[in-house]
Amino acid sequence: MTSLPTTFMVGSASSGGQSVRDAIASYRRAQYLVAGSAVASVSDESADPFDDEEADIGGQEEEEEEQAAHPARPSSDVGFIGEFDWDETPVEEEPTTPRANLPFSRKAFPSPRTQSSERTERTPLLRKSISFTKLPHPRRPSTAANNDSLAIPGHTISSATLRRPSAASTRSMKYNYGGQSTFGQTLFNSIAILLGIGMLSEPLAFAYAGWGMGSILIVFYGFISCYTAKILAGIILSDPRLRSYADIGRKAFGPRSTVVISILFCLELFAVSVILVTLYADSLHSLIPRYSSDTYKVWGIFLLIPTVFLPLSLLSITSVLGIVSTVLVVAVILIDGVSKTESPGSLWSPADTSLGIDNWNHLGIAFGLFMAGFSGHAVIPSLARDMVDPSQFDKMINWAFVVATSIYALIGAAGYFMFGNSVSAEISMELLGTPGYNAAINEAALWMLVLSPLSKFALTTQPLNTAIQILLGLDSPVGSPEDLAAKMTESRSETPRMRVTLRGALFVVQRVGVTLLSVAVSILVPEFSAAMAFLGSFSAFVLCVIGPVAAKVAINGRCGMLDGLLMAVAVVMAVWGTWAAFLEAEA
Repeated sequence: MTSLPTTFMVGSASSGGQSVRDAIASYRRAQYLVAGSAVASVSDESADPFDDEEADIGGQEEEEEEQAAHPARPSSDVGFIGEFDWDETPVEEEPTTPRANLPFSRKAFPSPRTQSSERTERTPLLRKSISFTKLPHPRRPSTAANNDSLAIPGHTISSATLRRPSAASTRSMKYNYGGQSTFGQTLFNSIAILLGIGMLSEPLAFAYAGWGMGSILIVFYGFISCYTAKILAGIILSDPRLRSYADIGRKAFGPRSTVVISILFCLELFAVSVILVTLYADSLHSLIPRYSSDTYKVWGIFLLIPTVFLPLSLLSITSVLGIVSTVLVVAVILIDGVSKTESPGSLWSPADTSLGIDNWNHLGIAFGLFMAGFSGHAVIPSLARDMVDPSQFDKMINWAFVVATSIYALIGAAGYFMFGNSVSAEISMELLGTPGYNAAINEAALWMLVLSPLSKFALTTQPLNTAIQILLGLDSPVGSPEDLAAKMTESRSETPRMRVTLRGALFVVQRVGVTLLSVAVSILVPEFSAAMAFLGSFSAFVLCVIGPVAAKVAINGRCGMLDGLLMAVAVVMAVWGTWAAFLEAEA
């Protein structure tokens, strides 16, 4: 089959011509999708497309026969996947799933159209509607897939292109979701989402698990998280009707699963907001120890409340501080460990460490601490759909998890080498408390850990606040992450003015209330490790491992040996780790 030039991409700019502006636009768009993924999962009240037999995998044959018998009636599938030829002559591929007008999006090039002035006997009279629930995850690149359906003026198409596609090739055709992010941009966005504050507790996780079990756990969690991310992407890309994590849950378990997913997402978002408050206060206490962490948490209320009323477009800019702080902390820890030659805090003179497990309760906490770093599967469906070529997702996510797991392992091992079994819950707390380090770069890293939580708090609580407002009737539901992204950029005159009405008062009270509650829980549960362990053991295991595997089993109607084993191990670790986290919080 003759392939199109590599620089030609339908609906997107050339990957070779990507610029810094495109990369920034892709990253900011990803921040919208992060917020929108949770809200869509919490608030999606759209009609359930999976409650009738025709939407089932086994009921598509009748729908296809009906579409072929009535070609004049437009198919509901056409708006999603276009039309493919029944006969041999290629025709143009129509745009598929309509996308919201996302902010910071690149303009898509119009699809080339074939100009045909005469009809022949080979002109197809009927077009077959492809059943999108029966198609597996696409494998072929978009340029190759488009060869069978596009005739480009001035481009020579071989006779192999004109032959009637077989059933196997038809099933391999991929959908064009109108994605705008290239392979590299999606890889960067995925790594940026995976790397976060969970990195700070990796040394403590090694201290609790020991070198042997710690090394096994971090590699194992990286593998299963990558595996379940591919499961989510495979499901979301196999059915154009699916838009979010909640859609996958409804297809696998029915509409009632949305309530469970809503609760889990709200708990995860709230736990992250509590952790951000704790990190901000602990970092500021290390810089200015005159006041306690609890005092800084109370003072932080006056800094956090104004940020929760900022627009998402501005918050997506400040979120870049999270990336900068992550890179800076990694660099500072390695520089400190190499520059110092004597223990404690030196890579040349390691502290006392353990090979095995010293405390079984601590092992349960290590489960959550390791797993917390790999959470973020809520946005996986949106990232997959936002790719220019979704068939490259598996390769992209492999690299993303290799990089994230390597960085987590590097920080965990380096911190454990440097401070041993006495390492703090946050490795950053050791930067100023250890003599012999460069005070200037360490203070700069800690100040970034003060500013980053303050800037990310509003971005984290944005979907939580929106979900609560929808439940209270203060806002309208959204059906997909893209819908929320477009909604957040619309000019809404009432919100900035905050007119004195009951609805406006409830809007303010709700956002202030969530902020106060986050600070209060952070004061009541000041242990950073306990909060991180709960986040990893409860939320991350359920949403990132148990949920995707269970959805795959429910949709396929069978459970393989690997999936069954992963489910059993994940349930045991989740229960064990959650119980250990509660004991740690009460201690």
